[in-house]
Amino acid sequence: MILHVLRALFVLLMAAVGWATISAERPLGWLTLGIAVSVGVLLVCVDILSPRKKLAAFAGTFLGLLVGLLLAYGLSFVVQLSADLYLSDWNSADREDFVRFVNLCVGIVCCYFAISFILQTKDDFRFIIPYVEFSRQLRGSRPILIDTSVLIDGRILDIASTGLLDSRLIVPRFVLEELQVLADASDRLKRQRGRRGLDVLNKLQDHRRVEVSLYDWSSRGNAEAEGADQMLLELAKELGARLLTNDFNLSKVAQVRGVDAININDLAQALRPVVLPGERMQVKLLKAGEEPLQGVGYLDDGTMVVVEQGRGRLGEEVEFVVTNVLPTASGRIIFGRLGETPPRRRPNERSESDAEHPDVPAARPPKP
Repeated sequence: MILHVLRALFVLLMAAVGWATISAERPLGWLTLGIAVSVGVLLVCVDILSPRKKLAAFAGTFLGLLVGLLLAYGLSFVVQLSADLYLSDWNSADREDFVRFVNLCVGIVCCYFAISFILQTKDDFRFIIPYVEFSRQLRGSRPILIDTSVLIDGRILDIASTGLLDSRLIVPRFVLEELQVLADASDRLKRQRGRRGLDVLNKLQDHRRVEVSLYDWSSRGNAEAEGADQMLLELAKELGARLLTNDFNLSKVAQVRGVDAININDLAQALRPVVLPGERMQVKLLKAGEEPLQGVGYLDDGTMVVVEQGRGRLGEEVEFVVTNVLPTASGRIIFGRLGETPPRRRPNERSESDAEHPDVPAARPPKP
């Protein structure tokens, strides 16, 4: 809205400059009005059709106006020298009117483009001198860009509750639109995934330990930025942000493109406790393994456990000794064998300690 008002005001000011020259009844007459309006409309059309960035900060208007006036003041000397060189045969009054007209047009054009450029730059735009920064105060060193898979997964809420995330979380508008499309899908599973992602986003926005903001961004006609994944990579490079995702392929492509990516699955894998061969653990065996006599169970973190000689104890909580740990692309698999337990003695069987004391009678079964 601000840009539309600025463009309309620019055209009106150009028309006012041309109208002011008509009242003076100089030889330029109505020609100056037509030139002024034509130049104003042409520049506005060029500005609209050119790929630009979104509106960022209204505070840049004042600085843009100041920069435009300074540029116009500097160019006024060039206009005056050019008029003295090339319009020396003109009447002095006509020449002064023409110089005044050109200076006004140059001033308006410089102010317009300076304000428009600053308003359409991204949040972290900075000037080297005097190093004026229009970006909002961000938490942390670099913002974190959120992928759709992270919102659907939901573990971002638990991570945010730990206070580990001290950077601003950015959710692009096209990610929100993708969640909305999933929530409106006819497929029941997709609809549940989309609604879960929207619920997680709402909880993140209300979370007191993280700062979440929606970001409007377009690919600006870039043919390479087609699709949500490519737009995420382009936006991450533009903002200098890190990408938080659950997509294994997207994280690998991000590494190739030079974008820092954080995979929550890799983070969960790194936080799992270290298991060494020889340690004793407990697990509930749920199903039979691929090999004979194997039993399969899962730890609380989802790690798969394969226990030798455990098929006969399915459905039980067993103690096993770790024999090997096999890392895989999706996690790790722990191999073990049943823990050594003292063998059960038969009623009339003597143990080794009983053999050392023959006077001790062997255990007998109780009488019925």
